[in-house]
Amino acid sequence: MTEFKFVQKIGKEIETVVSDFAQLRITVFAEFPYLYDGNLEYEKDYIQTYSQSEKSFFFGIYLQDELVGATTCLPLSDETDEIKRPFFDAKIDVKQVFYFGESIILQKFRGQGFGKLFFDEREQYAAKFKEIKFTTFCAVERPSNHPLKPENYRPNDLFWTKRKYIKRPELSCEMKWLDKTETTETSKKLTFWIKSLER
Repeated sequence: MTEFKFVQKIGKEIETVVSDFAQLRITVFAEFPYLYDGNLEYEKDYIQTYSQSEKSFFFGIYLQDELVGATTCLPLSDETDEIKRPFFDAKIDVKQVFYFGESIILQKFRGQGFGKLFFDEREQYAAKFKEIKFTTFCAVERPSNHPLKPENYRPNDLFWTKRKYIKRPELSCEMKWLDKTETTETSKKLTFWIKSLER
């Protein structure tokens, strides 16, 4: 029987899993739809946003010494300007929103309910803060006929909708990263999904 170990880190504690977390992100985000050609230097800079927030949360799944899955969240007010800007423009108070980062699991461990567990853990954590009224995340937009889209690819839209998240096309941001097929970074559009926090 496979024995997984579940690990929680808050704020600066996340610094203790930087290397494991960075490698997992690079591995999973190389797949469609992100197609991310990652590097450790960028990853460590990205993870700093979380380790510098006192209220950030990391939930990881280890199998022996390998991090096989992880998810994160933090107050939207502690996020980068590119993530906060759509909410400022829409006159949504960022102090009332918790932002969910990645929800990633190595391919061979998918289909075991970890996606649901990740959302449960983050929503329960966000609910600890009385000022938080909404949870949100963003997802990259790729054309349906993208040449690198796998034949068996299934988007997560149905899963997110069942979790009572609502896609908000008017809330979007752009991030730059290097696709596996690119030689220079390009901007990608990401659209936000939002849910009213149930207490």
